[in-house]
Amino acid sequence: MGEPNTAAQPSQEFEKVLVNSSTEVASFDTHDKTPLQKLQHFLHSSPAAVPLIVLVLSLAAFGAILGGKFFSAFSMTLILQQVAIVGIVGAAQTLVVLTAGIDLSVGAIMVLSSVVMGQFTFRYGLPPTLSVLCGLGVGALCGYINGTLVARMKLPPFIVTLGMWQIVLASNFLYSANETIRAQDISANAPILQFFGQSLRLGNAVFTYGVIAMVLLVGLLWYVLNHTAWGRYVYAVGDDPEAAKLAGVNVRHMLVAVYTLSGLICALAGWALIGRIGSVSPTAGQFANIESITAVVIGGISLFGGRGSILGMLFGALIVGVFSLGLRLMGTDPQWTYLLIGLLIILAVAIDQWIRKVAA
Repeated sequence: MGEPNTAAQPSQEFEKVLVNSSTEVASFDTHDKTPLQKLQHFLHSSPAAVPLIVLVLSLAAFGAILGGKFFSAFSMTLILQQVAIVGIVGAAQTLVVLTAGIDLSVGAIMVLSSVVMGQFTFRYGLPPTLSVLCGLGVGALCGYINGTLVARMKLPPFIVTLGMWQIVLASNFLYSANETIRAQDISANAPILQFFGQSLRLGNAVFTYGVIAMVLLVGLLWYVLNHTAWGRYVYAVGDDPEAAKLAGVNVRHMLVAVYTLSGLICALAGWALIGRIGSVSPTAGQFANIESITAVVIGGISLFGGRGSILGMLFGALIVGVFSLGLRLMGTDPQWTYLLIGLLIILAVAIDQWIRKVAA
């Protein structure tokens, strides 16, 4: 007598539901992506690509219109000089935005730090080097307060930094008595304050130390954000703070560290600002907060946090510089610059929303 077919006759009661069930192996849909979907995925994986493309097209367009008048070593390095301060402040803004926050006080912190450096030198007679350190400390302290209020008191970054902007701005004018320290006095008694205004000349190209500092800072932060655990934590906190916390990241500590570092970088921008304008003025750099946000948004860094490249911020700042110089050389009304930059901001946010659908 042959053996019974056990496969056809389940030995357990619960196995009877498997009789006559499908035996096909599960498979996934492997249809080819359309060219538009491929572009969407590429831009999602390379967030700095869009601002880089816009920058190249802008250079090509103004170069074709203006020719050698625009494409000269002097003009190209002039753009770098014009965006050096925005690039440094934009680096501070980038760190905050990557954590899904925003810092409206970056410009005020920058100016207050520069005022402290000047006043400590000329009002209190401190050595200029020590005054610079005090200015850097003030910037870091302002950032630390922002970070503590956001991380430990759970206040919205927009409200915290809006309030800090007003407080620091008022403190700046009250402390300085709206007094400007002249460039001649700084040059004669504290030339180190103007350090970032010094320049290197290579042919017709002129590179200030402020430009070099901006490039080195962006390069350093790019490496930290992309090749260190701390950088991965920054992205993780911005993408999903709860998931980051479950993964072992100290979210509160990271937020405080990011805002403190942002304040320190703003103080560095304040030092560079003195070199850029030559003097210490409490009214300088009033729009640095808006300009930094503009560079970040046009640079493809998501305002929702967790996605973007600091290189994109640099490209965004350069795009603004290219449009400003190009339109000025063309002799157009300056308002056209604001109009085009406004359109670029809206377009950049729309593209970011479209790209984010890949991860949805």
